[in-house]
Amino acid sequence: MHPRFHHFATWFVFATATPLLAKEYYIAPDGKDTNAGTLAAPFATILRSQRSVGPGDTVFIRGGTYKMTEAQISQRNRNRALVNVLSNSGKPGKPINYFAYQNEQPVFDFSEVKPDGMRVTAFHVSGSGNHLKGISVTGVQVTITGHTQSICFDNEGSDNIYEALKMYDGQAIGFWLGRGSNNLVLNCDAYRNHDFTSENGRGGNVDGFGFHVPPGSVKNVFRGCRSWFNSDDGFDLISTHEAVLIENCWAFNNGFDPSFKSLGDGNGFKLGGYGVKGGELPPAIPRHVIRGSVAVHNKASGFYANHQPGGIDLLNNTAYLNSTNFNMLGRNAEHTADVPGYGHKMKNNLGYKGRNEVSNLNEALCDISSNYFTLGLRFNDKDFEGLDEADLIKPRKPNGDLPDVPLLRLKAGNPAIDKGVDVGIPFTGKAPDLGAFERSKTK
Repeated sequence: MHPRFHHFATWFVFATATPLLAKEYYIAPDGKDTNAGTLAAPFATILRSQRSVGPGDTVFIRGGTYKMTEAQISQRNRNRALVNVLSNSGKPGKPINYFAYQNEQPVFDFSEVKPDGMRVTAFHVSGSGNHLKGISVTGVQVTITGHTQSICFDNEGSDNIYEALKMYDGQAIGFWLGRGSNNLVLNCDAYRNHDFTSENGRGGNVDGFGFHVPPGSVKNVFRGCRSWFNSDDGFDLISTHEAVLIENCWAFNNGFDPSFKSLGDGNGFKLGGYGVKGGELPPAIPRHVIRGSVAVHNKASGFYANHQPGGIDLLNNTAYLNSTNFNMLGRNAEHTADVPGYGHKMKNNLGYKGRNEVSNLNEALCDISSNYFTLGLRFNDKDFEGLDEADLIKPRKPNGDLPDVPLLRLKAGNPAIDKGVDVGIPFTGKAPDLGAFERSKTK
Protein backbone atom coordinates (compact mmCIF):
# COMPACT_ATOMS: atom_id res chain seq x y z
CA MET A 1 0.00 0.00 0.00
CA HIS A 2 1.24 3.50 -0.74
CA PRO A 3 2.33 5.04 2.57
CA ARG A 4 -0.22 7.79 2.09
CA PHE A 5 -2.98 5.30 2.81
CA HIS A 6 -1.14 2.95 5.14
CA HIS A 7 -2.75 4.31 8.30
CA PHE A 8 -6.15 5.07 6.81
CA ALA A 9 -8.98 3.37 8.73
CA THR A 10 -10.73 0.59 6.85
CA TRP A 11 -14.25 -0.67 7.17
CA PHE A 12 -13.31 -4.02 8.62
CA VAL A 13 -10.50 -6.12 10.06
CA PHE A 14 -9.70 -9.69 9.11
CA ALA A 15 -8.16 -12.12 11.58
CA THR A 16 -5.63 -14.35 9.88
CA ALA A 17 -3.75 -15.93 12.74
CA THR A 18 -3.50 -19.70 12.47
CA PRO A 19 -4.34 -21.62 15.67
CA LEU A 20 -1.69 -23.92 17.09
CA LEU A 21 -3.73 -27.03 16.31
CA ALA A 22 -4.46 -26.03 12.74
CA LYS A 23 -3.66 -28.59 10.08
CA GLU A 24 -1.53 -28.14 7.00
CA TYR A 25 -2.12 -29.75 3.63
CA TYR A 26 -0.03 -29.57 0.46
CA ILE A 27 -0.80 -29.64 -3.24
CA ALA A 28 1.80 -30.06 -6.00
CA PRO A 29 1.76 -30.49 -9.79
CA ASP A 30 3.28 -33.96 -9.38
CA GLY A 31 1.08 -34.91 -6.43
CA LYS A 32 -1.63 -37.55 -6.26
CA ASP A 33 -5.06 -37.29 -4.72
CA THR A 34 -4.49 -40.71 -3.16
CA ASN A 35 -1.59 -39.25 -1.15
CA ALA A 36 -1.81 -38.08 2.44
CA GLY A 37 -1.55 -34.39 1.52
CA THR A 38 1.73 -33.85 3.36
CA LEU A 39 4.78 -31.96 2.13
CA ALA A 40 6.41 -35.26 1.21
CA ALA A 41 3.25 -36.77 -0.28
CA PRO A 42 1.10 -33.89 -1.58
CA PHE A 43 -2.36 -33.94 -3.14
CA ALA A 44 -2.74 -33.11 -6.82
CA THR A 45 -5.89 -30.95 -6.78
CA ILE A 46 -7.71 -28.22 -4.89
CA LEU A 47 -10.82 -30.37 -5.07
CA ARG A 48 -9.17 -33.10 -3.00
CA SER A 49 -8.23 -30.62 -0.30
CA GLN A 50 -11.90 -29.71 0.12
CA ARG A 51 -12.56 -33.13 1.59
CA SER A 52 -10.12 -32.44 4.43
CA VAL A 53 -9.70 -28.75 5.13
CA GLY A 54 -11.57 -26.92 7.90
CA PRO A 55 -11.49 -23.69 9.94
CA GLY A 56 -7.94 -22.62 10.79
CA ASP A 57 -6.30 -24.99 8.32
CA THR A 58 -3.89 -24.03 5.54
CA VAL A 59 -3.54 -25.54 2.09
CA PHE A 60 -0.04 -24.82 0.76
CA ILE A 61 0.16 -24.85 -3.04
CA ARG A 62 3.57 -25.73 -4.42
CA GLY A 63 5.03 -23.84 -7.37
CA GLY A 64 4.80 -24.98 -10.97
CA THR A 65 2.11 -25.31 -13.62
CA TYR A 66 -1.14 -27.11 -12.94
CA LYS A 67 -2.52 -28.15 -16.34
CA MET A 68 -6.25 -28.26 -15.72
CA THR A 69 -8.50 -30.62 -17.67
CA GLU A 70 -12.24 -30.93 -18.22
CA ALA A 71 -12.21 -34.00 -16.00
CA GLN A 72 -11.44 -31.67 -13.09
CA ILE A 73 -14.65 -29.65 -13.46
CA SER A 74 -16.26 -29.84 -10.01
CA GLN A 75 -19.77 -28.71 -10.87
CA ARG A 76 -21.82 -28.20 -14.02
CA ASN A 77 -24.70 -25.88 -13.23
CA ARG A 78 -26.86 -25.29 -16.30
CA ASN A 79 -24.43 -23.53 -18.68
CA ARG A 80 -21.68 -22.95 -16.11
CA ALA A 81 -18.66 -25.15 -15.59
CA LEU A 82 -17.15 -24.51 -12.15
CA VAL A 83 -13.71 -26.05 -11.92
CA ASN A 84 -12.18 -25.36 -8.49
CA VAL A 85 -15.06 -24.90 -6.04
CA LEU A 86 -14.12 -23.65 -2.58
CA SER A 87 -17.29 -24.29 -0.60
CA ASN A 88 -15.79 -24.79 2.87
CA SER A 89 -15.91 -21.91 5.35
CA GLY A 90 -13.66 -20.71 8.10
CA LYS A 91 -14.74 -19.16 11.36
CA PRO A 92 -13.93 -15.80 12.99
CA GLY A 93 -10.23 -15.92 13.83
CA LYS A 94 -9.90 -19.26 12.01
CA PRO A 95 -9.86 -18.64 8.26
CA ILE A 96 -9.12 -21.37 5.76
CA ASN A 97 -5.94 -20.40 3.93
CA TYR A 98 -4.98 -21.32 0.38
CA PHE A 99 -1.43 -20.00 0.12
CA ALA A 100 1.34 -20.30 -2.42
CA TYR A 101 4.11 -22.17 -0.62
CA GLN A 102 6.90 -19.86 0.54
CA ASN A 103 8.17 -17.91 -2.50
CA GLU A 104 6.98 -20.43 -5.08
CA GLN A 105 4.59 -19.50 -7.88
CA PRO A 106 1.71 -21.87 -8.61
CA VAL A 107 0.08 -21.28 -12.01
CA PHE A 108 -3.26 -22.87 -12.92
CA ASP A 109 -3.48 -23.19 -16.70
CA PHE A 110 -7.02 -23.59 -18.08
CA SER A 111 -6.19 -23.48 -21.79
CA GLU A 112 -7.45 -27.06 -22.29
CA VAL A 113 -10.70 -26.63 -20.34
CA LYS A 114 -13.20 -26.06 -23.18
CA PRO A 115 -16.57 -27.57 -22.26
CA ASP A 116 -18.87 -27.09 -25.21
CA GLY A 117 -21.51 -24.42 -24.71
CA MET A 118 -20.53 -23.65 -21.10
CA ARG A 119 -19.14 -20.66 -19.25
CA VAL A 120 -15.94 -21.53 -17.42
CA THR A 121 -15.19 -20.38 -13.87
CA ALA A 122 -11.67 -21.25 -12.78
CA PHE A 123 -12.13 -20.65 -9.02
CA HIS A 124 -15.65 -20.36 -7.60
CA VAL A 125 -15.61 -19.37 -3.92
CA SER A 126 -18.99 -19.95 -2.31
CA GLY A 127 -17.54 -20.42 1.16
CA SER A 128 -16.79 -17.63 3.64
CA GLY A 129 -13.77 -16.88 5.77
CA ASN A 130 -11.22 -17.96 3.15
CA HIS A 131 -7.86 -16.35 2.35
CA LEU A 132 -6.32 -16.99 -1.08
CA LYS A 133 -2.80 -15.73 -1.66
CA GLY A 134 -0.19 -15.95 -4.42
CA ILE A 135 -2.21 -17.96 -6.95
CA SER A 136 -2.03 -17.32 -10.72
CA VAL A 137 -4.69 -18.22 -13.27
CA THR A 138 -4.06 -18.17 -17.02
CA GLY A 139 -5.64 -19.33 -20.26
CA VAL A 140 -9.31 -19.44 -19.18
CA GLN A 141 -11.38 -20.16 -22.29
CA VAL A 142 -14.64 -19.06 -23.89
CA THR A 143 -16.50 -21.53 -26.10
CA ILE A 144 -19.83 -19.73 -26.65
CA THR A 145 -20.08 -17.42 -29.67
CA GLY A 146 -23.05 -15.40 -28.41
CA HIS A 147 -23.27 -13.20 -25.31
CA THR A 148 -21.31 -14.88 -22.53
CA GLN A 149 -18.49 -14.57 -20.04
CA SER A 150 -15.96 -16.79 -18.31
CA ILE A 151 -14.36 -15.84 -14.99
CA CYS A 152 -11.01 -16.48 -13.32
CA PHE A 153 -12.05 -15.86 -9.68
CA ASP A 154 -15.74 -15.64 -8.72
CA ASN A 155 -16.68 -14.67 -5.16
CA GLU A 156 -20.06 -15.43 -3.58
CA GLY A 157 -19.01 -15.78 0.06
CA SER A 158 -18.29 -13.22 2.78
CA ASP A 159 -15.26 -12.29 4.87
CA ASN A 160 -12.87 -13.56 2.20
CA ILE A 161 -9.45 -12.15 1.35
CA TYR A 162 -7.96 -12.42 -2.14
CA GLU A 163 -4.32 -11.37 -2.05
CA ALA A 164 -1.53 -11.23 -4.64
CA LEU A 165 -3.52 -13.08 -7.29
CA LYS A 166 -2.65 -12.87 -10.98
CA MET A 167 -5.20 -13.36 -13.76
CA TYR A 168 -3.75 -13.07 -17.22
CA ASP A 169 -3.57 -14.16 -20.88
CA GLY A 170 -7.03 -15.65 -21.04
CA GLN A 171 -10.48 -14.88 -22.43
CA ALA A 172 -12.10 -14.39 -19.02
CA ILE A 173 -12.89 -11.60 -16.61
CA GLY A 174 -10.14 -11.47 -14.02
CA PHE A 175 -12.03 -11.11 -10.74
CA TRP A 176 -15.81 -11.08 -10.32
CA LEU A 177 -17.36 -10.12 -7.00
CA GLY A 178 -20.98 -11.10 -7.48
CA ARG A 179 -22.21 -11.61 -3.93
CA GLY A 180 -21.09 -11.41 -0.30
CA SER A 181 -19.99 -8.85 2.28
CA ASN A 182 -16.73 -7.81 3.95
CA ASN A 183 -14.52 -9.12 1.16
CA LEU A 184 -11.09 -7.63 0.48
CA VAL A 185 -9.37 -7.89 -2.91
CA LEU A 186 -5.79 -6.86 -2.16
CA ASN A 187 -2.77 -6.31 -4.42
CA CYS A 188 -4.11 -8.38 -7.32
CA ASP A 189 -3.25 -8.00 -11.03
CA ALA A 190 -5.52 -8.68 -14.04
CA TYR A 191 -3.95 -8.20 -17.46
CA ARG A 192 -3.98 -9.14 -21.15
CA ASN A 193 -7.39 -10.78 -21.01
CA HIS A 194 -9.39 -10.75 -24.26
CA ASP A 195 -12.39 -12.80 -25.33
CA PHE A 196 -11.78 -13.24 -29.05
CA THR A 197 -14.45 -15.95 -29.39
CA SER A 198 -17.86 -14.49 -28.52
CA GLU A 199 -19.69 -11.59 -30.14
CA ASN A 200 -17.32 -11.17 -33.08
CA GLY A 201 -14.19 -11.17 -30.92
CA ARG A 202 -14.45 -7.62 -29.66
CA GLY A 203 -14.02 -8.69 -26.07
CA GLY A 204 -16.74 -6.40 -24.76
CA ASN A 205 -17.39 -8.38 -21.58
CA VAL A 206 -13.84 -8.89 -20.33
CA ASP A 207 -13.03 -6.53 -17.48
CA GLY A 208 -10.09 -6.80 -15.14
CA PHE A 209 -12.28 -6.52 -12.03
CA GLY A 210 -16.08 -6.62 -11.84
CA PHE A 211 -18.31 -5.69 -8.91
CA HIS A 212 -21.97 -6.57 -9.43
CA VAL A 213 -23.74 -7.46 -6.18
CA PRO A 214 -27.36 -7.76 -5.00
CA PRO A 215 -28.83 -5.87 -2.04
CA GLY A 216 -27.15 -6.70 1.26
CA SER A 217 -23.65 -7.38 -0.09
CA VAL A 218 -21.88 -4.56 1.75
CA LYS A 219 -18.46 -3.34 2.88
CA ASN A 220 -16.41 -4.76 0.01
CA VAL A 221 -13.01 -3.29 -0.88
CA PHE A 222 -10.56 -3.35 -3.80
CA ARG A 223 -7.16 -2.09 -2.69
CA GLY A 224 -3.77 -1.95 -4.42
CA CYS A 225 -5.00 -3.73 -7.57
CA ARG A 226 -3.82 -3.21 -11.17
CA SER A 227 -5.73 -3.79 -14.39
CA TRP A 228 -4.22 -3.40 -17.86
CA PHE A 229 -4.72 -4.48 -21.47
CA ASN A 230 -8.09 -6.03 -20.68
CA SER A 231 -10.33 -5.91 -23.73
CA ASP A 232 -13.19 -4.06 -22.01
CA ASP A 233 -12.83 -2.05 -18.79
CA GLY A 234 -10.31 -2.05 -15.97
CA PHE A 235 -12.88 -1.93 -13.15
CA ASP A 236 -16.63 -2.21 -13.85
CA LEU A 237 -19.38 -1.45 -11.31
CA ILE A 238 -22.41 -1.47 -13.60
CA SER A 239 -25.78 -2.64 -12.24
CA THR A 240 -24.61 -3.15 -8.69
CA HIS A 241 -26.94 -2.60 -5.73
CA GLU A 242 -24.39 -1.78 -3.03
CA ALA A 243 -21.42 0.56 -2.73
CA VAL A 244 -17.77 -0.43 -2.95
CA LEU A 245 -14.50 1.21 -1.91
CA ILE A 246 -11.75 1.30 -4.54
CA GLU A 247 -8.51 2.53 -3.02
CA ASN A 248 -5.01 2.92 -4.43
CA CYS A 249 -5.76 0.99 -7.63
CA TRP A 250 -4.32 1.49 -11.13
CA ALA A 251 -6.13 0.99 -14.45
CA PHE A 252 -4.30 1.53 -17.72
CA ASN A 253 -4.34 0.58 -21.41
CA ASN A 254 -7.78 -1.04 -21.15
CA GLY A 255 -9.86 -1.37 -24.31
CA PHE A 256 -6.74 -2.27 -26.28
CA ASP A 257 -4.69 -5.36 -26.97
CA PRO A 258 -0.92 -5.10 -26.36
CA SER A 259 -0.43 -3.77 -29.91
CA PHE A 260 -3.02 -1.07 -29.11
CA LYS A 261 -5.62 -2.50 -31.44
CA SER A 262 -9.01 -1.10 -30.40
CA LEU A 263 -11.28 -3.66 -28.70
CA GLY A 264 -14.09 -3.10 -26.16
CA ASP A 265 -15.29 -0.07 -24.22
CA GLY A 266 -11.97 0.73 -22.61
CA ASN A 267 -12.74 2.72 -19.47
CA GLY A 268 -10.26 2.66 -16.63
CA PHE A 269 -12.89 2.83 -13.88
CA LYS A 270 -16.54 2.39 -14.94
CA LEU A 271 -18.21 3.58 -11.79
CA GLY A 272 -21.89 2.72 -11.98
CA GLY A 273 -24.94 2.84 -14.16
CA TYR A 274 -27.87 0.52 -14.82
CA GLY A 275 -28.11 0.49 -18.58
CA VAL A 276 -29.95 2.97 -20.77
CA LYS A 277 -33.36 1.64 -19.73
CA GLY A 278 -32.36 1.37 -16.11
CA GLY A 279 -32.87 -2.32 -15.56
CA GLU A 280 -33.92 -2.88 -11.97
CA LEU A 281 -32.87 0.23 -10.11
CA PRO A 282 -32.13 -0.36 -6.43
CA PRO A 283 -34.29 1.55 -3.92
CA ALA A 284 -31.19 3.52 -2.90
CA ILE A 285 -28.54 4.19 -5.53
CA PRO A 286 -25.16 3.10 -4.06
CA ARG A 287 -22.52 5.75 -3.55
CA HIS A 288 -19.12 4.36 -4.49
CA VAL A 289 -15.86 5.77 -3.11
CA ILE A 290 -12.77 5.89 -5.31
CA ARG A 291 -9.65 7.40 -3.80
CA GLY A 292 -5.94 7.47 -4.41
CA SER A 293 -6.34 5.70 -7.76
CA VAL A 294 -4.71 6.19 -11.15
CA ALA A 295 -6.10 5.88 -14.70
CA VAL A 296 -3.64 6.09 -17.59
CA HIS A 297 -4.07 5.79 -21.37
CA ASN A 298 -7.37 3.95 -21.39
CA LYS A 299 -9.21 3.88 -24.71
CA ALA A 300 -12.23 5.78 -23.38
CA SER A 301 -12.53 7.52 -20.02
CA GLY A 302 -10.16 7.28 -17.10
CA PHE A 303 -12.96 7.70 -14.56
CA TYR A 304 -16.48 7.26 -15.96
CA ALA A 305 -19.76 7.66 -14.07
CA ASN A 306 -21.56 5.66 -16.81
CA HIS A 307 -25.04 7.21 -16.49
CA GLN A 308 -25.07 6.80 -12.71
CA PRO A 309 -28.27 8.51 -11.43
CA GLY A 310 -26.64 9.96 -8.32
CA GLY A 311 -23.30 10.75 -6.79
CA ILE A 312 -19.87 9.17 -6.55
CA ASP A 313 -17.00 10.20 -4.26
CA LEU A 314 -13.77 10.81 -6.20
CA LEU A 315 -10.94 11.83 -3.86
CA ASN A 316 -7.25 12.34 -4.68
CA ASN A 317 -7.24 10.48 -7.99
CA THR A 318 -4.96 11.01 -11.01
CA ALA A 319 -5.91 10.65 -14.68
CA TYR A 320 -3.46 10.87 -17.59
CA LEU A 321 -3.70 10.43 -21.37
CA ASN A 322 -7.24 9.02 -21.42
CA SER A 323 -9.66 9.98 -24.17
CA THR A 324 -11.57 11.75 -21.39
CA ASN A 325 -9.91 11.93 -18.02
CA PHE A 326 -13.10 12.45 -15.97
CA ASN A 327 -16.46 11.73 -17.65
CA MET A 328 -19.21 12.24 -15.08
CA LEU A 329 -22.23 11.48 -17.29
CA GLY A 330 -25.41 10.98 -15.27
CA ARG A 331 -29.02 9.95 -15.73
CA ASN A 332 -32.06 11.89 -14.55
CA ALA A 333 -34.12 10.73 -11.57
CA GLU A 334 -36.79 9.25 -13.84
CA HIS A 335 -34.08 7.40 -15.74
CA THR A 336 -35.41 8.61 -19.05
CA ALA A 337 -32.51 10.73 -20.30
CA ASP A 338 -28.80 11.33 -19.88
CA VAL A 339 -27.85 14.50 -18.06
CA PRO A 340 -24.63 16.09 -16.81
CA GLY A 341 -23.61 14.28 -13.63
CA TYR A 342 -24.94 15.59 -10.33
CA GLY A 343 -24.45 14.76 -6.66
CA HIS A 344 -20.77 13.93 -7.06
CA LYS A 345 -18.16 14.73 -4.44
CA MET A 346 -14.91 15.50 -6.23
CA LYS A 347 -11.92 16.81 -4.30
CA ASN A 348 -8.17 16.90 -4.86
CA ASN A 349 -8.27 15.20 -8.27
CA LEU A 350 -5.57 15.77 -10.88
CA GLY A 351 -5.60 15.24 -14.62
CA TYR A 352 -3.12 15.77 -17.42
CA LYS A 353 -3.11 15.42 -21.21
CA GLY A 354 -6.55 13.92 -21.66
CA ARG A 355 -7.98 14.40 -25.11
CA ASN A 356 -10.85 15.82 -23.06
CA GLU A 357 -10.22 16.69 -19.46
CA VAL A 358 -13.65 16.82 -17.78
CA SER A 359 -17.05 16.27 -19.41
CA ASN A 360 -20.71 15.90 -18.49
CA LEU A 361 -20.43 17.47 -15.05
CA ASN A 362 -23.06 19.75 -13.49
CA GLU A 363 -20.74 21.61 -11.15
CA ALA A 364 -23.60 23.53 -9.52
CA LEU A 365 -25.21 20.29 -8.33
CA CYS A 366 -21.99 18.69 -7.04
CA ASP A 367 -19.71 19.11 -4.04
CA ILE A 368 -16.46 19.93 -5.82
CA SER A 369 -13.43 21.87 -4.71
CA SER A 370 -9.66 21.90 -5.04
CA ASN A 371 -9.53 19.88 -8.25
CA TYR A 372 -7.13 20.80 -11.04
CA PHE A 373 -10.05 21.88 -13.23
CA THR A 374 -11.79 23.98 -10.56
CA LEU A 375 -8.50 25.69 -9.72
CA GLY A 376 -7.66 26.26 -13.38
CA LEU A 377 -4.23 24.65 -13.03
CA ARG A 378 -2.09 24.00 -16.08
CA PHE A 379 0.85 21.60 -16.21
CA ASN A 380 3.74 20.65 -18.45
CA ASP A 381 5.88 17.53 -18.60
CA LYS A 382 8.57 19.07 -16.43
CA ASP A 383 6.12 19.33 -13.52
CA PHE A 384 6.30 15.56 -12.99
CA GLU A 385 9.10 13.26 -11.91
CA GLY A 386 8.25 10.89 -14.76
CA LEU A 387 5.68 10.13 -17.46
CA ASP A 388 6.82 6.71 -18.62
CA GLU A 389 3.84 4.34 -18.75
CA ALA A 390 6.17 1.36 -18.42
CA ASP A 391 6.52 2.27 -14.73
CA LEU A 392 3.00 0.95 -14.16
CA ILE A 393 3.98 -2.69 -14.73
CA LYS A 394 7.14 -2.69 -12.66
CA PRO A 395 7.39 -5.51 -10.11
CA ARG A 396 5.55 -5.14 -6.86
CA LYS A 397 7.33 -4.74 -3.56
CA PRO A 398 8.27 -7.90 -1.64
CA ASN A 399 5.16 -7.49 0.54
CA GLY A 400 2.94 -7.27 -2.56
CA ASP A 401 2.30 -3.54 -2.47
CA LEU A 402 2.39 -1.43 -5.60
CA PRO A 403 5.84 -0.23 -6.67
CA ASP A 404 7.05 3.29 -5.93
CA VAL A 405 7.48 4.81 -9.38
CA PRO A 406 8.22 8.32 -10.68
CA LEU A 407 5.22 8.31 -13.04
CA LEU A 408 2.93 11.30 -12.33
CA ARG A 409 4.58 12.15 -9.02
CA LEU A 410 4.77 15.86 -8.41
CA LYS A 411 8.12 17.54 -8.89
CA ALA A 412 9.11 20.55 -6.80
CA GLY A 413 7.32 23.59 -8.17
CA ASN A 414 4.32 21.66 -9.49
CA PRO A 415 1.27 23.92 -9.03
CA ALA A 416 -0.73 21.00 -7.57
CA ILE A 417 1.42 20.85 -4.42
CA ASP A 418 -0.52 21.88 -1.27
CA LYS A 419 -3.59 22.82 -3.31
CA GLY A 420 -5.95 20.23 -1.84
CA VAL A 421 -8.36 20.15 1.08
CA ASP A 422 -8.39 17.73 3.99
CA VAL A 423 -10.60 14.73 3.12
CA GLY A 424 -9.30 12.49 5.88
CA ILE A 425 -6.33 11.08 3.98
CA PRO A 426 -2.91 11.62 5.62
CA PHE A 427 -0.75 14.34 4.05
CA THR A 428 2.40 16.31 4.69
CA GLY A 429 2.80 20.07 4.51
CA LYS A 430 0.19 22.73 5.05
CA ALA A 431 -2.42 21.06 2.83
CA PRO A 432 -2.85 17.90 0.75
CA ASP A 433 -1.41 17.72 -2.75
CA LEU A 434 -3.69 17.00 -5.67
CA GLY A 435 -3.72 13.52 -7.15
CA ALA A 436 -2.92 10.03 -5.94
CA PHE A 437 0.68 10.67 -4.84
CA GLU A 438 1.51 12.94 -1.93
CA ARG A 439 4.90 14.48 -2.39
CA SER A 440 7.35 14.05 0.45
CA LYS A 441 8.16 17.51 1.72
CA THR A 442 11.75 16.37 2.39
CA LYS A 443 12.44 16.33 -1.36
